[in-house]
Amino acid sequence: MNSMEKEVANRIDKAVVQADTTKKVIIGTGVITQVPVIFKECFKDADVVIVADKNTFKAAGNYVMEAFMAFGKKNIIKPLILEDPDLYAEYRFVEKVEKYLKTNNAIPIAVGSGTINDLVKIASHLCGRNYMVVATAASMDGYTAFGASITKDCLKQTLSCPAPIAVVADVDVIQNAPAGMNSWGYSDLIAKIPAGADWIIADALGIETIDPKSWSIVQSELRNWISNPKGIKNNDKDALIKLIEGLIMSGLGMQASQSSRPASGAEHQFSHLWDGDHHTHNGTAPAHGVKVGIGSISIEALYENILKLSQDSIQSDIAAIKTWWPEWKTIVKMINDRFKNPILASQVIEQSKAKYLRVEKLSERFQLLVSVWPSLQVKLKKQLLGADKMQEMIREAGAASLPTEIGIDYKLLQNSFRHSQLIRKRYTVLDLTLEMGVWRECVGTLFSEHGFWGRNMPKDSKIKTIDTKADKKTTYQKA
Repeated sequence: MNSMEKEVANRIDKAVVQADTTKKVIIGTGVITQVPVIFKECFKDADVVIVADKNTFKAAGNYVMEAFMAFGKKNIIKPLILEDPDLYAEYRFVEKVEKYLKTNNAIPIAVGSGTINDLVKIASHLCGRNYMVVATAASMDGYTAFGASITKDCLKQTLSCPAPIAVVADVDVIQNAPAGMNSWGYSDLIAKIPAGADWIIADALGIETIDPKSWSIVQSELRNWISNPKGIKNNDKDALIKLIEGLIMSGLGMQASQSSRPASGAEHQFSHLWDGDHHTHNGTAPAHGVKVGIGSISIEALYENILKLSQDSIQSDIAAIKTWWPEWKTIVKMINDRFKNPILASQVIEQSKAKYLRVEKLSERFQLLVSVWPSLQVKLKKQLLGADKMQEMIREAGAASLPTEIGIDYKLLQNSFRHSQLIRKRYTVLDLTLEMGVWRECVGTLFSEHGFWGRNMPKDSKIKTIDTKADKKTTYQKA
C-alpha cells in the first residue's frame, strides 16, 4: 500500500465509524484477493453466493470464486448470473434476485456496479440479510449509499434499504472497466457541487438543516477528488483512486444522514425525469452519471443567473406574489398534462404537494430569503464552480458535456427544468427560482442567443425556436 492509498484508507476508516451499516471498505491494487478474509471477518462461516451479470462475472466474479477456493471456502452456492439483455435497475429484476436468494441462506456478494449493487441491496433487505459488494467500475456513488435507486411503478425512486456491510474496490479491476464507465462516475461525483449548493439554500430557509457530519464526509475533500479529470479519461491509477474514494465517501455520507440529500439535488432530478420518460439514445438509455452531468452543468448555469439578483430586486417582489403564484389545482393540471401515465402522475402529485406552499406561507419564506440573501450569495458563490468550468471538467473526464450527446435536444432540456422540479419533494434551486418569480428571467434566458445553452448550440441552430418564455401554460411568471 503506497502513501496515497494509506491516506485514502485513513479517511475511509474515519468515515466508516460514522456510517450506519458499512463496517469495512478496502480500496487498492490487487485487493480482490482479500475478499474471502473480509467475508469471514464480517459473516463468519456463512454460505456465500455471488450475484453478477455475465460481464461483471467475467471481470471479477471468476477471481472472487478462485479466491474463495484458494482460501478453502467450501460452502459456496451456485452463482446467480443475470443474463437478461434488458437488465436494468428495475423492480422486476429485484424480484428475480429475491426469488433466487430465498432458495438458500447464503450471504450475497454483489459483483458489479450500479445495477447489480442496487438489485442485490434491495433483494437482500427483503430476505432479511446483509450483503457485501465487489466493485467493477467507478461509475456511480451508490455502492455504500443508504437506499437503492430503482424504477418501480413507472417512477425512478429511492427505496429504503441498508448499505452493504463491506465493499472491496480493486483498482486493477476498475482500470479495466468498459470505456466510459469511470467518466460516468466522475460526472456523478462532481454533481455533489451543485447538490451541496441546494442543501445550503434549504438550510438557510429553514427547510432542511445541514448535518455537519454527513456534509463533511462528502464535501471536505470533494475538490481534491475531482481535481484530475484528464486522469480519469487517461485511466490514471491515482486519479481513479481519488474517484473511487469520492464515490464511496458520498455513499457513506448518505448513510450517516439516512438520506440522499448529501449527494443529490436538482441535477439528479433531471436524470430521474428522463428515466421516467424511458429516454434512450441510439437504442439504449444513457448512463445515470452522464445524465446527472448534463443536469449539473444546467444547474450551475441557473445558479449564475440567480446570483446576479440583488437584495433590493427580491424585496420589491414580495407584495406581488399573490398576483402570479398558482393555486394547487393549476399544478395538478400541469402534472396530469405532462405525465400521461396515471400511476406516475399520482406519484408526482404526491411529491409536489409535499412542498407546495400557499401564498401566505410563501410570503413568510420570501421575507426570510430577503434577510439572508447577501450571506447566502456569499456561501453559494464559494460552493459553486461555474457552468463553463464544470462543463470543461466533465468534458476532460471523457463524459458527455452537451445534452445533444445523449439525445436530449435543447427544447427538451428547457422543458426539463420545469418538469424536474415537480417530481421530487426535495427543495432545490428549481423551487427557489419558481418561488422568487424569476423563472423567465433565470431559466428562459439560458436558451437565448447569449445565454449559456444558447452559446453552446450549433451556429446553424434556429435559436428563435427555443421557448425563452419558459412555461407559458402556468401563472408562475409575473405579468
